[in-house]
Amino acid sequence: MTVTHLIAFTAGLLLLYYGAGWLVRGASTLARGMGLTPMVIGLTVVAFGTSAPELVVSLVSAAKGKSMIALGNVVGSNICNIALILGLTAMFQPVTTSRIVISRDIPLMLAISVFLLLLSFNSFIGRVEGLILFCGIVAYTWFNYKVAVRVDRTMPVSAGANPGVSPPAAGLMGKRWGQCLMIIGGTAAVVVGADMLVDAAVSAMSALGVNEKFVGLTVVALGTSVPELATSVVAAMKKEMDISLGNLVGSNVFNILSVVGATAMVKPIVISGGFIGSGLVVDYLVMMVISALPWALMRRDLTITRRKGLILLGCYAAYVSFLILKS
Repeated sequence: MTVTHLIAFTAGLLLLYYGAGWLVRGASTLARGMGLTPMVIGLTVVAFGTSAPELVVSLVSAAKGKSMIALGNVVGSNICNIALILGLTAMFQPVTTSRIVISRDIPLMLAISVFLLLLSFNSFIGRVEGLILFCGIVAYTWFNYKVAVRVDRTMPVSAGANPGVSPPAAGLMGKRWGQCLMIIGGTAAVVVGADMLVDAAVSAMSALGVNEKFVGLTVVALGTSVPELATSVVAAMKKEMDISLGNLVGSNVFNILSVVGATAMVKPIVISGGFIGSGLVVDYLVMMVISALPWALMRRDLTITRRKGLILLGCYAAYVSFLILKS
């Protein structure tokens, strides 16, 4: 990987990070001006904004004929969200969650992961399957929206605050055209950053002699998870634990339903070498096992302590080591 490619990769990461931030800030401020409550904004606008890098990178990868990077990006990001990001967050501050995340959200995430596994067995995810997945994210978002509206009606406005949502805007951000400009600029930055990231990753793949699945599962997945990583760690340092397991689980659900669904609708995903032959089935199984770990670790006390965080980090280190040795 040349210095030029490294610079392009770093620039792509920065554009993804700042672009997602601009998109979230502009869209959340605009949504607040339209009368949406902080909790609803957090479940819709903020959730989409932090997952926008995965979506755009996967779309760009599929358009460039690198479908294994697109699929590896989703699987790798989901593993990274739980094992690395949740583990790191717990090292800064023990993570607590509500019983509903354990009893409803994690089982739902696992069920969706199993459904993706079944869709992938024939080594092809077509437009019809993509449409089914995308309809799933529409239903999931609508359900969360209705639940959030119900909750907001029964609690004080201050209790519904979400750390991912910007405070009341002033100056340029207080104007509707300024908010729209922020959204457009953020979207453009994410798109350009994704294109640079994919091109640099493909160049690294060629230079190092590794396959595109490895690049998608590791470098690209970690890069597109930067917004979730930054948001979760900063929230932990500020002891604002509303952004915790529930948000990461929601991001994983979004990745499978929306990112894979939209990518397959734009261009069918072909698993090179076959689902079994490529070894992707192992990565799917690792994703499901790691996704189930928070349920096993939190089902009694609803808390990820620092010791449990070390377990998650150890799992991520072991998985990346396995990928490196295998490649």
